[in-house]
This record gives sequence, C-alpha cells and structure tokens, in this order.
Amino acid sequence: MAAQAGLALTLLALLGAPAPAPAQRLNPAAWSLTLEPQSAAPGAEVLGRLTAKLEKGWHLYSLTTPRPPIATTISLAENAAVQNFRVLVPAPLRRFDPNFGVETETYEGDTVFLLRILLKPDAPAGPLEVTAQARYQLCDDRQCLPPVRRSAAAALTVSASAATVAPSIPAGYAEPRAGSPPPAAPAKPAPGPGALRFLLVAFGFGLAAVFTPCVFPMIPITMSFFLQRPRGGAVAQATVFCLGIVVLFSLLGLATTALLGPFGVVLLGSNPWVNTFIAAVFLVFALSLLGAFEITLPSGLLTRMDRASQRGGYAGTLLMGLTFSLTSFACVGPFVGTLLAASVAGGGWQPLAGMAAFAAGLATPFFFLALFPSYLQKMPRSGGWLARVKVVLGFFILAGMFKYLSNADQVLQWDLLTRERFLAAWVVLFGLAGAYLLGLLRMEGVKPEEPIGVPRLLAGSALLMFAVGLAPGMFGARLGELDAYIPAPREQTATPGAQAGARWMKNQFREALELARRDNKPVLAAFTGYACTNCHWMKANLFPRPEIAAALGDFILVELYTDGTDEASARNQKLQEAKFSTIAIPYYAIFDADEKVLATFPGLTRDPAEYLRFLHSARQAN
Repeated sequence: MAAQAGLALTLLALLGAPAPAPAQRLNPAAWSLTLEPQSAAPGAEVLGRLTAKLEKGWHLYSLTTPRPPIATTISLAENAAVQNFRVLVPAPLRRFDPNFGVETETYEGDTVFLLRILLKPDAPAGPLEVTAQARYQLCDDRQCLPPVRRSAAAALTVSASAATVAPSIPAGYAEPRAGSPPPAAPAKPAPGPGALRFLLVAFGFGLAAVFTPCVFPMIPITMSFFLQRPRGGAVAQATVFCLGIVVLFSLLGLATTALLGPFGVVLLGSNPWVNTFIAAVFLVFALSLLGAFEITLPSGLLTRMDRASQRGGYAGTLLMGLTFSLTSFACVGPFVGTLLAASVAGGGWQPLAGMAAFAAGLATPFFFLALFPSYLQKMPRSGGWLARVKVVLGFFILAGMFKYLSNADQVLQWDLLTRERFLAAWVVLFGLAGAYLLGLLRMEGVKPEEPIGVPRLLAGSALLMFAVGLAPGMFGARLGELDAYIPAPREQTATPGAQAGARWMKNQFREALELARRDNKPVLAAFTGYACTNCHWMKANLFPRPEIAAALGDFILVELYTDGTDEASARNQKLQEAKFSTIAIPYYAIFDADEKVLATFPGLTRDPAEYLRFLHSARQAN
C-alpha cells in the first residue's frame, strides 16, 4: 500500500510537466541575400539565395507550419523592375515541439531559401537593389521568442548585353504548399526526460493494475488456456492475447487525441466543467471500489465477445484479450481515467502513448508467465489482500476527486473548497485508509480475528503518518512539493512572493506599465492560472527563496490569470497569444515601460540560478 501512495503522488506530478529555460539573446539569427548572376538582362530570371544563420539550438518554422507556432513568410519588397518571384524551400525537419506540444516543421543551423526572381522585359538598365523580407518566430527546445521581421538586400545590374543563363536549382528544393509539404528530413529522436518519466509511470500503472480484484484472479484462468498448447504455440497465443489488451487501451488513447485535437488540450486541463466531469467519474469509481455498488458492462456484449473468442485461432485469442480488457475495466478504470486526465495536460501524442504504455504494463505479466509457467505456482493466492487493495484504492480515488473539484472551484473563483477544507478532506481520507489497514475500520477485506502482518502494519502506519503530516498545512505551513497540487493559503493567492515582502498586482497590466514609468523599473508579468500546477509550484517553492525574492524587488510585479471564466482572463490570454503565440502557462515575460519585450521564460524551473539569469537578462537587453 505504501507503494500505491507513492504512485498516487507520482500521478499528481504528471499533471504538470516541467518546462523551459530563459532566453539570453532575443534574436539569434542573421539573414543575408546573394544574387546569381549579378548582372542580368531585362526579362531574365535571377536566382536569389536568402540565407538564415541560426545559433546552435534555435530553429524557425517552415512556410507551411500550422498555428500555434508562427510560420515563416518570405517576400520581396516592392520593386518596379521585378515582374514576379517564387520561393523554393529545402525539406524541413519534422519534430515534436515541446513548446507547443505538437509535431512541427522546422529549420536549424544555416538554411538557404531560394528566390526565382523574374525581371520585367522593360526593366530599366542600371544598378538595382533587391530586398528580401522574412517574418519568422525563433524557438529552442525550452522557449520561444515573439515573431519578428528582418530584411536583407543585394545589388543587381540590369544590362541588355548581359548573358542569359538559366538558374540551376539544387536537388531537394520545392515550392511550399499547404497540406502538401516538401519531403521531410529524418526526425531527430528524442522524447525528453519528462516524456520518458510519463511513459514509465504509465507502464507502472499497468503493472499496479494487475494486483486488483478484477485482474489478479484471472491470471491462473488465462494461463491455463495458454498452457494447453505446445510450448511455441503458447508463446504465440500469449503474444496475440497481449496484443488485444494493447489494442483496446491504445484505441482509447487514440480516441482521446482525435476528439481533443492537438491544441484543444491546452485549455482543457483548466476547464471547470471538464474538471467537474472528471471528479464525478472518479466519485463513481471510488464508490464502486468501496463496495457501494458494482460497475459491470452489458452482459450481452461480453457474452458475444466470449463466444467469439472460443472459436480458436489467433483471431479468437485476440478477441479473448479484448474481452479480458473489458471485464477488468471496473478495476482498471480508475487507473485509465487518471492516466488519460494526466495525459491531457501534455497533449499531442501523450494520450495514445500513455495508453499503449499502460496496456504494455498490464499485459507484461501474462506474457512473462507464458514464457516461464513454473512461476505461476510461486505467485500469491487470491484472498483478503485483494479486497484490501480495492478498498484502499477507493480512498485514493476519492482523494484524486478533490483535486479536480479544487481545479474547478479555483477557476470559477467560488472559494468553496479552500486550502483548509481540501486538506481536511485529505487528512480524513488517508487517515481512514490507514485505519482500515490497521483493522480499526471494519470494511470488506478486514476480519476481526485475522492477525495484522508486517507489510500491512507498515502500509497502514505510513498512510496515517502521511495524513497527520498534512494537518500543519491547514494552518498555513508549507508542504513542499504538495503545495503545487493543493489550494494556496488565502494570503498567497495573488502574491506568490508575499513571504519575502514582494507585492504582486493581479490582472492589472496597464497599471503595472504606468508604475514602471513612474518608478523607472521593468515589469515582470506572470501569465498564470488558478488551476495551473506548475504555477502553484513556482508560487510556493521558488519565489519565496531569499535570492529570488530579493531580485523581484527590482521589478513591478503583475500576475495575469488566463484560465478563469471572467473578462480579465480572456483579455490576458489574448495578450499572451498576440505577444508570444502561445497560451501555455506559466509563462513569464519582462517588459519595459513602453511594452517592449526584454526577455521571456516559459514554464517551470526548479533551478533558482536559472530563473535568476532570466531576471538579470532583462538588464542586458534593456
């Protein structure tokens, strides 16, 4: 049970992904233009090479990249000697962009764009200046800068005596076409550490789901089916059976991705009605696990699938895996619902990948036992411990329900589920789980005459200690990492630096600019959210640090909430999207009094020195 408590806390950590670091230079790109040939006759075609030199680690987006990143646009300044032009681009790099949570097309390093420039037949002879213009957005893997415009010029001589030479177009170049992009270069690998952590926890959830009352008793029954076949056939059948489990749960993840789309997930995590719905689902699962009623799927559906699976062959085994997944859903549903809710915050590929990893964890024991059937006899037998797992899991799911109710309450600003009430609920729920394991609460799985074993004693004691440890938080004490997931103390709701004397304005951006002019200070704007886990962590754990609080004294501080239902949140979100082409939070930006962006810092950091460098970078940029 103590391990399950750890899993519950790990799950909470999934609801916010650590993020990015600050920009030290605001325009790490240089543009140049060359023309071939440098002398051309009227009506001839000239090839322009527009080169973008990007500093290491930075990239810009292709001409066909859909929003939210800003696609690059390339044009020629108006010129009386130019009849028309066409842009040719090299193959972009397809990659997952952690700034926007979607796959994008990008260019890195030194990139050359080609301009096929056709001169007018009556172009006047003499020197001519051709100016190419580019509008683009620069990002690295940890931050994005606002879109900018840059131009580059080159000289051309128009002469009737110039030789006409057809331009030579290198291989791999093509015109950009929306919906039909040029062939993509190989994608760079690499989900980062955050993505790997998510997949490992999802896999761990699958393994943990094996030890539930709906799944564990099915192991010997299922394995007897495989063991009736020859050695090689048993392994093949087990592989197909596991494939059925993976297919069903992966389809759940795929459906979630398709329904939400790549961008809708950004707002979904803070939507009060979505959070309320998730809380209601958790309540149903929790009550079922605690024994109030039993969740069952339609018997007709299960009967038909079971009959189909009895036909034999690989198709029957595949159907048996699907049937097993459906029949076990009453117990694995809380894991699945929790994992999907967590993956929504990451968006993009995470719902599908998370479900696939979860299904792989759930199926792994079956495949392992098919390879080594002798271990089946060494497994613990079903008994009262399974019932205890079920009840304790019910208490955990109820605790998770309050997290989602709290999200909705904070976004709607009803202030019903305050920090004190939230923690009181958690103290009671985890305390009841501990008391249950110690035999002090009579429910299913606990018999008066049954002795308490050492594992059960330790698990129950750990839950009681955790519950008692939450109590000081009801009286304003800090709870470390947990502060990111629970409501803030009332006096800190709008003043994350309050403990160090820093004063934060709330939703008053224009007023903050006026103060900046009066006091000759830059403005630090924190785009934040009522239900934003990473924002809460920064409030509770980073801003109060002495070195950070001291540095904040050099700024006019303003919090701009973007996930509420009021007009101020809509205005703040519009400002963030217009300035930075993102609505992800937290997002920190430093402005001067004239609203010029001096530096940006997307996301969460646990490194105070990193955040200090961001604060100090504003002085260099000013």
